[in-house]
Amino acid sequence: MNSAQKLAQIRSLFKQHHVDGFIIQKGDEFLNEYVAPYAERLAWLTGFTGSAGMAIILDQSAAVFSDGRYILQMQQELDQNNWESFHISKHPPLQWILEQKQNSIRLGYDPKLMSERDLKAFDHSSVTLVPIVNNLIDLIWNDHPAPPRQPIVAHEIQFSGQDHHEKIQALQQELTLNQEDAYILCDPASICWLLNIRGSDVPYTPIPLVFAIVTHNKVALYADQTQYTGSLSEFLGNDILLKSHTELETDLIALANMKIAFDPAQTPIWFIQTLEKYKVTFNKRNNPCILPKSCKNPIEQEGARQAHIRDAVAVCRFLYWLEHHGVGHSEVEVAQKLNGFRQEAGGDFYKEESFPAISGVGANGAIIHYHATPEKCSILTEDKAYLIDSGGQYLDGTTDITRTIWLGKNPAPQDLKEAVTSVLKGHIAISSAIFPKGTTGSRLDVLARYTLWQKGLDYDHGTGHGVGSYLSVHEGPCRISSIPFPVPLQEGMIISNEPGYYLSGQYGIRLENLLLVTSTTYDNFLKFEPLTMVPFDVNLMNIESLSITEKNWLNQYHQQIIEKISHFLNDQEQQWLRKLCLPVT
Repeated sequence: MNSAQKLAQIRSLFKQHHVDGFIIQKGDEFLNEYVAPYAERLAWLTGFTGSAGMAIILDQSAAVFSDGRYILQMQQELDQNNWESFHISKHPPLQWILEQKQNSIRLGYDPKLMSERDLKAFDHSSVTLVPIVNNLIDLIWNDHPAPPRQPIVAHEIQFSGQDHHEKIQALQQELTLNQEDAYILCDPASICWLLNIRGSDVPYTPIPLVFAIVTHNKVALYADQTQYTGSLSEFLGNDILLKSHTELETDLIALANMKIAFDPAQTPIWFIQTLEKYKVTFNKRNNPCILPKSCKNPIEQEGARQAHIRDAVAVCRFLYWLEHHGVGHSEVEVAQKLNGFRQEAGGDFYKEESFPAISGVGANGAIIHYHATPEKCSILTEDKAYLIDSGGQYLDGTTDITRTIWLGKNPAPQDLKEAVTSVLKGHIAISSAIFPKGTTGSRLDVLARYTLWQKGLDYDHGTGHGVGSYLSVHEGPCRISSIPFPVPLQEGMIISNEPGYYLSGQYGIRLENLLLVTSTTYDNFLKFEPLTMVPFDVNLMNIESLSITEKNWLNQYHQQIIEKISHFLNDQEQQWLRKLCLPVT
């Protein structure tokens, strides 16, 4: 079916469900960022493949909404004859709906795919929200893939650094303190951290598709029964019940008349609607696993360092290959080459990419989350900027790195070098920051943008996101963003530092390292330790525009790379690395 036919079939279902429109979320029943093929409803219906977004279908109009990372991508992937596209914060879905309909509207949604917070975005006297348990997309998706059922595996103490029984006891103590009977966990990454388990149900993120209910004396884990093994049962212990997804609703009903806690931002509204029938008392509070999961323990911190050394070896070998052999290959081929280097350098520790590599040459680099495919990609040619944003999932850590590289022997244009240098200055400012405890990422964000702002430039994405420990490459609650956020940066958090600049139709620039928040010699102050150990392309810098302090930072960073990485490289790669890391004056 083409786009028009799919829309026509969806609209044909409106009358029998007594709605005037329908909401389609990107996420799955677990509100994951990356989803398995069975949950790619937004992509199947619209053609838009970004990792964030939603669509609204009304009788006579339809639109897709996403953030600044995907504006150009939406324009390229959507059928413009049938879909409009909008920046979700500049033109929110509710505003668009009210522009389409002057009178009241009944808007259908799948309660298993939307949280209470998601629904609040549609709170208006003219809008009546109607839950539809049988998703309308599923009713017309004839070749709908089956949900994955991959085995759940133990994440051993050598990687997790803390026994899962200790984590569970801490959560159960919180239940007692708050006089709660149970906590419902719907975030698979949190459950993986709590129970020291991992899986492979979702691309790029080593998680199984699971729910959990924690009570004072046990934990009930819900998955497909075929995902459990005898070794997993032995690892977890008798106080963790291995149950089926089909038992979940019955177990929720058994919580009648109890006090139940959950995170409203991470729990599908279906759970609330189910429990409301049984006189349950709700305590809505933040997921108690989120903060301790983000503050890596010493074992996880050291694992991250080791994972980044392996990753740096792979990326340095790739950059050497790119300089000597990259021109003439496609964006897809080059990204595959990098993944091959990761597999080689990572050995048994390496499992997969941590997200689909963003491999864009020239104008494609200006599409912030560009996705090249074999059917639609460009060839790397000389005298163009090339942006590669990629990462790996290793048993002991998750990586994410972006470099912008100049291809060819001719010097880069002056305006490009000026823009890269401005981005680099922002990157150095974040990396060098020393800040008091209690500082949030929103207070640091201006450091990354200051030099760009002085030239009338900016970028439409956050400066940094949290990163998991062999978990999600995008992890809360920490971030560096202009949007105010209450959670301060804390020791042990891993966060990205990725300022950029994008000139539509010309090039994209992004320079990204991962940083570990660490203590300083000053009381009550914190700083960043760089985890990523890959040089920046000096051919894209205006060295004379850097201050002495910035040059010293760059030289010290490049010297660290030589000390930690060079002995893993062959002679030719070592010579290349040392030349690229020559001190600048």
